[in-house]
Amino acid sequence: MVFWFHVEHATALLYNPVYREHLAGRPHPECPERLDAVLRGLGEAGLLNRLARVDARAATEEELLLCHTREYLSTAKRDVESGRPYLSTGDTDITANSWEVAARAAGGVLNAVDAVVSGKARNAFCAVRPPGHHATPNRGMGFCLFNNVAIAARHAQRKHGLARVLIVDWDVHHGNGTQDIFYSDPSVFFFSTHQWPLYPGTGRADETGEGAGRGATMNRPFPAGSGRAEILGAVQGSLLPAAERFQPDLVLISAGFDSRAGDPLGRFTLTDRDFADLTRTAIEIADRYAGGRVVSVLEGGYNLEGLARASAAHVEALLENLR
Repeated sequence: MVFWFHVEHATALLYNPVYREHLAGRPHPECPERLDAVLRGLGEAGLLNRLARVDARAATEEELLLCHTREYLSTAKRDVESGRPYLSTGDTDITANSWEVAARAAGGVLNAVDAVVSGKARNAFCAVRPPGHHATPNRGMGFCLFNNVAIAARHAQRKHGLARVLIVDWDVHHGNGTQDIFYSDPSVFFFSTHQWPLYPGTGRADETGEGAGRGATMNRPFPAGSGRAEILGAVQGSLLPAAERFQPDLVLISAGFDSRAGDPLGRFTLTDRDFADLTRTAIEIADRYAGGRVVSVLEGGYNLEGLARASAAHVEALLENLR
């Protein structure tokens, strides 16, 4: 179910308290307090009462199978139900409710896509956890169970008939899972800026896709210490012309704020102003080719104060684009 207030063409917010329950009480960088920080940042910036709301729902198995194998889903569910402290497929801590929380994160993002594509919202920010962009078709890893943004892209194509989806990933870590899912698919263009070398060790500039998908992956790796000149420069200098060629019907953002200065898991130096400008560039692409349709999904960001401020800058830029 989706709840709305204010007018159509609003910016919508997806949040649900259930997203706090994953890893609750366990010391971990990807902690429930991250969402508290996001909401605090939006509230202190006076943005919360300007946002429509999207409700959460559990993604169905059929929806999860859009991007993940049946074998992986069985393994992950068994790992959670058996009380394991982490997935057997990789470095993702889990608690007894992690499957439910992750499914409701993925399903909530699909609700956000439905709202934006149907015109009930102009754009949306999905404050969800666990994050998703490291989850491959057959492996959860890097704090991720399900690849929220990848499932959203497939959902937009299958349910709404959109032909081309652009995914922009500015997390400090490479979105290897998203890349793997679409590496041979020309209908989804994946663009990533990320620190190199850094976990997970993928995302070289020569990783550009394979087969029919060759050229539909664009990686821009940068060394520690990189910031506005490199990341925003790559988005404006490389992504804008690529988007002109690709002409997406929907723009999805893997909004990782661990590329902000001061994050404990990365060494990029982006500022809140930089995130606003990155958002404006994504909106510019969406306005030109996709009817303004943008859905942003939270990925990393582990300095709580930095996450609060960067999220607010991001959402404020989304709000600027309302008609």
